[in-house]
Amino acid sequence: MPFYEHVFIARQDLSQAQVDALAEGVAGIVTEYKGQVHKTETWGLKQLAYKIAKNRKGHYVMVSAEVSGEAIAEIERQASINEDIIRWLTIKVDELEKGPSVMMRKQERRGGRGRDRDGEE
Repeated sequence: MPFYEHVFIARQDLSQAQVDALAEGVAGIVTEYKGQVHKTETWGLKQLAYKIAKNRKGHYVMVSAEVSGEAIAEIERQASINEDIIRWLTIKVDELEKGPSVMMRKQERRGGRGRDRDGEE
């Protein structure tokens, strides 16, 4: 089966538990279609480049899975119906990335908020 990475942005006013439930919904569809979820990452609440449906921020989540195209069609159909998801993108990849994604490595490298570019307080 092909590999896919599905990233969605949820509304800013949702709790973390609600965002996790949305990710579980995607994982449920994958398992329903006899696929396998390899990784689910929550990137957190981030500032958007521009307002989307009156939201200035959004909860970013990425799900990496090995699943059929029919399941991806169902995931995207559910995302288009769900009012809590304001944007989504699914891409087909040759292979899934091992370990944390670039976004997660970027957060680890950045450290605390009080640091400047040189890493000094």
